[in-house]
Amino acid sequence: MKVAPTRLPEVLLIEPTVFGDARGFFFESWNEREFERAGIRARFVQDNHSRSAKGVLRGLHYQLRQPQGKLIRVTQGEIFDVTVDIRRGSATFARWEGVHLSAQSKNMLWIPIGFAHGFCVLSEFAEVQYKATDFYAPEHERCILWNDPRLGIDWPLPGKPVLSTKDAAGVRLQDAEVFP
Repeated sequence: MKVAPTRLPEVLLIEPTVFGDARGFFFESWNEREFERAGIRARFVQDNHSRSAKGVLRGLHYQLRQPQGKLIRVTQGEIFDVTVDIRRGSATFARWEGVHLSAQSKNMLWIPIGFAHGFCVLSEFAEVQYKATDFYAPEHERCILWNDPRLGIDWPLPGKPVLSTKDAAGVRLQDAEVFP
């Protein structure tokens, strides 16, 4: 597997080694030893799977208590995946990174604790699966507004996104509770 840092050095783009032939393909989406060699030391406790239609935008989510590191991959369709550094003491605080993830590329994104996460669906639908290092705790979940002008995220959407009530009510980064 190939691992490359993004503009947020702790956020890593992972290109798995894919073995394919006329029958299909095979790859390891998680191998603790290989990921540790790449600097990712994680104990996953929960797997999540979502399906969303084109134009849906989810995020920007994070948990202040029970924070989650996430390993993101797409098993159907394509998304634009975004992560934002929300560690106030970080040299990259308030910076974002966006990458295209698709079932075709099979690339994955490692998002460590201290980052908000969201994505928008670019294909007719997309199925996103991710491993999390802590359990979902709705009472500790927070949401930063997807279109916060301070962040200036360039979402590749042709129009307004489809949002949940929770995501539409997100707060600007300047008003959000963040990590130290």
